[in-house]
Amino acid sequence: MTLAVYFIVTPNVLLLDYAGPAETLRMAADIGADLTVTTCAPVPELSTSMGVTLSGLAPLPDTLPDGALLIFAGNAQEALDYARPEALAVIDWLAAQRGRDIRVASICSGALLLARAGWLDARPCTTHHALLDLLRQSAPTARVMENRVFVDDGQVVTSAGITTGIDLALYLIEQHFDAELAARVARRLVMYARRGPNDPQLSPWLAHRNHLHPVVHKVQDAITRDPARRWTLEELAELAHVGPRHLTRLFTRHAGIGVVAYQQQLRIARARQLLADPSLSMERVAEQCGFASARDFRRVWAMHVDDSPRTHRATH
Repeated sequence: MTLAVYFIVTPNVLLLDYAGPAETLRMAADIGADLTVTTCAPVPELSTSMGVTLSGLAPLPDTLPDGALLIFAGNAQEALDYARPEALAVIDWLAAQRGRDIRVASICSGALLLARAGWLDARPCTTHHALLDLLRQSAPTARVMENRVFVDDGQVVTSAGITTGIDLALYLIEQHFDAELAARVARRLVMYARRGPNDPQLSPWLAHRNHLHPVVHKVQDAITRDPARRWTLEELAELAHVGPRHLTRLFTRHAGIGVVAYQQQLRIARARQLLADPSLSMERVAEQCGFASARDFRRVWAMHVDDSPRTHRATH
Protein backbone atom coordinates (compact mmCIF):
# COMPACT_ATOMS: atom_id res chain seq x y z
CA MET A 1 0.00 0.00 0.00
CA THR A 2 1.30 3.44 -0.93
CA LEU A 3 2.33 5.53 2.06
CA ALA A 4 0.70 8.94 1.78
CA VAL A 5 2.87 11.58 3.48
CA TYR A 6 1.50 15.05 4.17
CA PHE A 7 3.72 17.91 5.33
CA ILE A 8 1.64 20.51 7.15
CA VAL A 9 3.15 24.02 7.16
CA THR A 10 2.06 27.37 8.55
CA PRO A 11 3.30 30.93 7.86
CA ASN A 12 6.93 31.55 8.88
CA VAL A 13 7.72 27.84 8.85
CA LEU A 14 11.39 27.04 9.48
CA LEU A 15 12.60 26.25 5.99
CA LEU A 16 15.07 23.55 7.09
CA ASP A 17 12.45 21.86 9.30
CA TYR A 18 10.38 21.35 6.18
CA ALA A 19 12.91 21.00 3.36
CA GLY A 20 15.29 18.57 5.10
CA PRO A 21 12.85 15.73 5.84
CA ALA A 22 10.77 16.46 2.72
CA GLU A 23 13.83 16.02 0.50
CA THR A 24 14.81 12.89 2.42
CA LEU A 25 11.43 11.31 1.71
CA ARG A 26 11.44 12.52 -1.90
CA MET A 27 14.82 10.82 -2.40
CA ALA A 28 13.38 7.63 -0.93
CA ALA A 29 10.58 7.77 -3.48
CA ASP A 30 13.12 8.35 -6.26
CA ILE A 31 15.02 5.25 -5.17
CA GLY A 32 11.89 3.11 -5.12
CA ALA A 33 9.88 3.67 -1.93
CA ASP A 34 6.14 3.45 -2.59
CA LEU A 35 5.18 6.80 -1.11
CA THR A 36 3.76 10.17 -2.10
CA VAL A 37 4.64 13.53 -0.58
CA THR A 38 2.12 16.39 -0.47
CA THR A 39 2.66 19.76 1.20
CA CYS A 40 -0.49 21.25 2.70
CA ALA A 41 -1.46 24.50 4.38
CA PRO A 42 -4.62 26.44 5.22
CA VAL A 43 -3.58 28.98 2.55
CA PRO A 44 -2.33 28.42 -1.03
CA GLU A 45 0.98 30.19 -0.38
CA LEU A 46 2.95 31.43 2.61
CA SER A 47 6.30 32.94 3.57
CA THR A 48 9.02 30.92 5.28
CA SER A 49 11.60 31.85 7.91
CA MET A 50 13.99 32.79 5.09
CA GLY A 51 11.50 35.10 3.43
CA VAL A 52 11.13 32.66 0.53
CA THR A 53 7.54 32.01 -0.49
CA LEU A 54 6.11 28.51 -0.72
CA SER A 55 3.34 28.40 -3.32
CA GLY A 56 1.19 25.76 -4.92
CA LEU A 57 0.30 24.37 -1.49
CA ALA A 58 -2.53 21.88 -1.29
CA PRO A 59 -5.40 22.62 1.10
CA LEU A 60 -5.76 20.71 4.34
CA PRO A 61 -7.34 17.41 3.25
CA ASP A 62 -11.01 16.82 3.94
CA THR A 63 -10.31 13.09 4.13
CA LEU A 64 -7.15 11.11 4.71
CA PRO A 65 -6.32 7.57 3.55
CA ASP A 66 -5.82 4.94 6.22
CA GLY A 67 -2.22 4.80 7.36
CA ALA A 68 -1.44 8.35 6.24
CA LEU A 69 1.57 10.06 7.82
CA LEU A 70 1.24 13.73 8.79
CA ILE A 71 4.45 15.66 9.49
CA PHE A 72 4.31 19.08 11.17
CA ALA A 73 7.34 21.32 10.67
CA GLY A 74 8.33 23.91 13.26
CA ASN A 75 8.26 27.69 13.07
CA ALA A 76 10.70 30.52 13.67
CA GLN A 77 8.68 32.51 16.23
CA GLU A 78 6.32 30.12 17.96
CA ALA A 79 4.56 32.58 20.28
CA LEU A 80 3.56 34.84 17.39
CA ASP A 81 3.28 32.29 14.60
CA TYR A 82 0.98 29.88 16.44
CA ALA A 83 -1.40 32.68 17.42
CA ARG A 84 -2.07 33.47 13.77
CA PRO A 85 -5.40 32.40 12.27
CA GLU A 86 -3.65 30.01 9.85
CA ALA A 87 -2.01 28.11 12.71
CA LEU A 88 -5.28 28.06 14.68
CA ALA A 89 -6.99 26.56 11.64
CA VAL A 90 -4.34 23.82 11.51
CA ILE A 91 -4.82 23.08 15.23
CA ASP A 92 -8.59 22.76 14.81
CA TRP A 93 -8.16 20.56 11.74
CA LEU A 94 -5.61 18.34 13.51
CA ALA A 95 -7.84 17.96 16.57
CA ALA A 96 -10.60 16.70 14.29
CA GLN A 97 -8.31 13.90 13.03
CA ARG A 98 -8.03 12.22 16.44
CA GLY A 99 -9.28 8.66 16.43
CA ARG A 100 -8.43 8.09 12.78
CA ASP A 101 -6.08 5.43 11.47
CA ILE A 102 -3.20 7.82 10.80
CA ARG A 103 0.22 8.60 12.24
CA VAL A 104 1.45 12.08 13.15
CA ALA A 105 5.00 13.36 13.54
CA SER A 106 6.49 16.70 14.51
CA ILE A 107 9.79 18.45 14.01
CA CYS A 108 11.06 21.00 16.51
CA SER A 109 8.26 23.37 17.60
CA GLY A 110 5.74 21.47 15.50
CA ALA A 111 5.18 19.49 18.71
CA LEU A 112 3.37 22.54 20.10
CA LEU A 113 0.74 22.18 17.37
CA LEU A 114 0.28 18.53 18.31
CA ALA A 115 0.02 19.48 21.97
CA ARG A 116 -2.63 22.13 21.41
CA ALA A 117 -4.64 19.69 19.28
CA GLY A 118 -4.61 17.14 22.11
CA TRP A 119 -2.40 14.57 20.39
CA LEU A 120 0.26 14.53 23.13
CA ASP A 121 -2.00 13.97 26.14
CA ALA A 122 -0.43 11.31 28.42
CA ARG A 123 2.19 10.49 25.78
CA PRO A 124 6.01 10.62 25.91
CA CYS A 125 7.31 13.30 23.56
CA THR A 126 10.09 15.79 22.92
CA THR A 127 10.91 19.02 21.10
CA HIS A 128 13.73 21.54 20.75
CA HIS A 129 15.60 21.89 24.05
CA ALA A 130 14.67 25.58 24.30
CA LEU A 131 10.96 24.74 24.07
CA LEU A 132 10.67 21.88 26.58
CA ASP A 133 9.05 24.04 29.29
CA LEU A 134 6.62 25.53 26.80
CA LEU A 135 5.68 22.04 25.64
CA ARG A 136 5.04 21.01 29.26
CA GLN A 137 2.73 23.99 29.64
CA SER A 138 0.94 23.20 26.38
CA ALA A 139 0.44 19.51 27.24
CA PRO A 140 0.38 19.20 31.06
CA THR A 141 -0.26 15.44 31.04
CA ALA A 142 2.44 14.64 28.48
CA ARG A 143 5.74 13.05 29.54
CA VAL A 144 8.15 15.53 28.02
CA MET A 145 11.58 13.94 27.58
CA GLU A 146 14.89 15.78 27.45
CA ASN A 147 18.08 14.91 25.56
CA ARG A 148 16.26 12.90 22.91
CA VAL A 149 16.71 13.15 19.17
CA PHE A 150 13.19 11.81 18.74
CA VAL A 151 10.58 9.86 20.68
CA ASP A 152 8.44 7.17 19.03
CA ASP A 153 5.16 6.43 20.79
CA GLY A 154 3.60 4.44 18.00
CA GLN A 155 0.93 6.66 16.49
CA VAL A 156 2.83 9.83 17.47
CA VAL A 157 6.51 10.56 16.80
CA THR A 158 8.14 13.80 17.97
CA SER A 159 11.65 15.01 17.20
CA ALA A 160 13.92 17.66 18.65
CA GLY A 161 15.42 20.68 16.93
CA ILE A 162 15.63 21.39 13.22
CA THR A 163 18.13 18.94 11.64
CA THR A 164 16.74 16.05 13.69
CA GLY A 165 13.88 16.08 11.19
CA ILE A 166 16.26 14.36 8.77
CA ASP A 167 17.07 11.73 11.41
CA LEU A 168 13.34 11.25 11.89
CA ALA A 169 12.73 10.89 8.16
CA LEU A 170 15.44 8.21 7.86
CA TYR A 171 13.94 6.38 10.82
CA LEU A 172 10.46 6.47 9.24
CA ILE A 173 11.86 5.16 5.95
CA GLU A 174 13.46 2.25 7.80
CA GLN A 175 10.21 1.54 9.65
CA HIS A 176 7.84 1.74 6.69
CA PHE A 177 10.12 0.19 4.08
CA ASP A 178 13.46 -1.37 5.00
CA ALA A 179 16.89 -0.66 6.42
CA GLU A 180 18.71 -1.00 3.11
CA LEU A 181 16.59 1.72 1.52
CA ALA A 182 17.18 4.00 4.51
CA ALA A 183 20.91 3.38 4.23
CA ARG A 184 20.87 4.21 0.50
CA VAL A 185 19.06 7.49 1.17
CA ALA A 186 21.51 8.29 3.98
CA ARG A 187 24.40 7.69 1.60
CA ARG A 188 22.86 10.09 -0.91
CA LEU A 189 22.48 12.68 1.84
CA VAL A 190 26.02 11.98 3.11
CA MET A 191 24.43 11.68 6.54
CA TYR A 192 23.74 8.80 8.90
CA ALA A 193 21.14 8.58 11.64
CA ARG A 194 22.23 9.78 15.07
CA ARG A 195 20.94 9.26 18.58
CA GLY A 196 21.21 11.34 21.73
CA PRO A 197 23.13 10.19 24.80
CA ASN A 198 20.04 8.65 26.43
CA ASP A 199 18.46 7.22 23.30
CA PRO A 200 18.30 3.59 22.22
CA GLN A 201 21.34 2.26 20.45
CA LEU A 202 21.69 3.24 16.82
CA SER A 203 19.94 0.77 14.54
CA PRO A 204 22.46 -1.89 13.49
CA TRP A 205 21.22 -1.48 9.93
CA LEU A 206 22.49 2.11 9.88
CA ALA A 207 25.42 1.81 12.29
CA HIS A 208 29.05 1.94 11.08
CA ARG A 209 27.97 3.90 8.01
CA ASN A 210 29.26 7.34 8.94
CA HIS A 211 32.10 7.30 6.42
CA LEU A 212 32.56 8.13 2.75
CA HIS A 213 34.51 5.18 1.37
CA PRO A 214 32.63 3.73 -1.66
CA VAL A 215 34.28 0.28 -1.46
CA VAL A 216 33.25 -0.22 2.17
CA HIS A 217 29.72 1.04 1.48
CA LYS A 218 29.41 -1.37 -1.44
CA VAL A 219 30.35 -4.32 0.76
CA GLN A 220 28.03 -3.13 3.54
CA ASP A 221 25.18 -2.84 1.02
CA ALA A 222 25.75 -6.44 -0.08
CA ILE A 223 25.79 -7.79 3.48
CA THR A 224 22.71 -5.74 4.42
CA ARG A 225 20.76 -7.12 1.46
CA ASP A 226 21.45 -10.70 2.55
CA PRO A 227 22.94 -10.98 6.06
CA ALA A 228 22.06 -14.68 6.26
CA ARG A 229 24.28 -15.54 3.31
CA ARG A 230 27.55 -17.18 4.24
CA TRP A 231 29.72 -14.57 2.62
CA THR A 232 33.40 -15.33 2.29
CA LEU A 233 35.94 -12.55 2.45
CA GLU A 234 37.02 -13.50 -1.06
CA GLU A 235 33.46 -13.09 -2.42
CA LEU A 236 33.09 -9.65 -0.84
CA ALA A 237 36.52 -8.58 -2.05
CA GLU A 238 35.70 -9.69 -5.59
CA LEU A 239 32.42 -7.74 -5.41
CA ALA A 240 34.36 -4.61 -4.40
CA HIS A 241 37.20 -5.23 -6.86
CA VAL A 242 39.90 -5.24 -4.19
CA GLY A 243 42.01 -7.93 -2.55
CA PRO A 244 40.79 -9.68 0.62
CA ARG A 245 43.56 -8.29 2.82
CA HIS A 246 43.05 -4.76 1.47
CA LEU A 247 39.29 -5.03 2.07
CA THR A 248 39.91 -6.10 5.66
CA ARG A 249 42.09 -3.05 6.25
CA LEU A 250 39.67 -0.66 4.54
CA PHE A 251 36.63 -2.02 6.36
CA THR A 252 38.23 -1.81 9.79
CA ARG A 253 39.64 1.66 9.18
CA HIS A 254 36.50 3.28 7.78
CA ALA A 255 33.63 1.33 9.37
CA GLY A 256 35.39 0.90 12.71
CA ILE A 257 34.48 -2.79 12.89
CA GLY A 258 35.60 -6.03 11.26
CA VAL A 259 33.70 -7.62 8.36
CA VAL A 260 32.65 -10.71 10.34
CA ALA A 261 31.61 -8.68 13.39
CA TYR A 262 29.55 -6.37 11.16
CA GLN A 263 27.70 -9.30 9.61
CA GLN A 264 27.09 -10.83 13.03
CA GLN A 265 25.53 -7.60 14.27
CA LEU A 266 23.10 -7.62 11.35
CA ARG A 267 22.27 -11.28 11.93
CA ILE A 268 21.51 -10.57 15.58
CA ALA A 269 19.34 -7.62 14.54
CA ARG A 270 17.44 -9.94 12.20
CA ALA A 271 17.13 -12.52 14.97
CA ARG A 272 15.55 -9.91 17.26
CA GLN A 273 12.88 -9.35 14.61
CA LEU A 274 12.23 -13.06 14.09
CA LEU A 275 12.01 -13.80 17.82
CA ALA A 276 8.85 -11.70 17.88
CA ASP A 277 7.16 -14.54 15.99
CA PRO A 278 6.39 -17.27 18.58
CA SER A 279 5.72 -19.83 15.84
CA LEU A 280 9.41 -19.91 14.89
CA SER A 281 11.60 -22.34 16.79
CA MET A 282 15.10 -21.36 17.85
CA GLU A 283 16.45 -23.68 15.17
CA ARG A 284 14.34 -21.94 12.52
CA VAL A 285 15.42 -18.49 13.72
CA ALA A 286 19.05 -19.60 13.58
CA GLU A 287 18.62 -20.98 10.07
CA GLN A 288 16.91 -17.88 8.71
CA CYS A 289 19.66 -15.67 10.15
CA GLY A 290 22.45 -17.70 8.60
CA PHE A 291 23.79 -19.47 11.68
CA ALA A 292 25.05 -23.03 11.33
CA SER A 293 22.97 -24.23 14.28
CA ALA A 294 20.91 -23.04 17.23
CA ARG A 295 23.99 -23.56 19.38
CA ASP A 296 26.03 -21.30 17.12
CA PHE A 297 23.21 -18.74 17.22
CA ARG A 298 23.16 -18.72 21.04
CA ARG A 299 26.95 -18.36 21.16
CA VAL A 300 26.97 -15.29 18.91
CA TRP A 301 23.87 -13.87 20.63
CA ALA A 302 25.66 -14.00 23.99
CA MET A 303 28.42 -11.82 22.53
CA HIS A 304 25.96 -9.01 21.75
CA VAL A 305 22.97 -9.32 24.12
CA ASP A 306 22.85 -9.65 27.90
CA ASP A 307 19.87 -12.01 28.12
CA SER A 308 19.28 -15.30 26.31
CA PRO A 309 17.16 -15.59 23.13
CA ARG A 310 14.39 -17.32 25.09
CA THR A 311 14.38 -14.64 27.78
CA HIS A 312 14.40 -11.93 25.11
CA ARG A 313 11.41 -13.53 23.38
CA ALA A 314 9.49 -13.75 26.66
CA THR A 315 10.14 -10.15 27.70
CA HIS A 316 9.81 -8.27 24.40
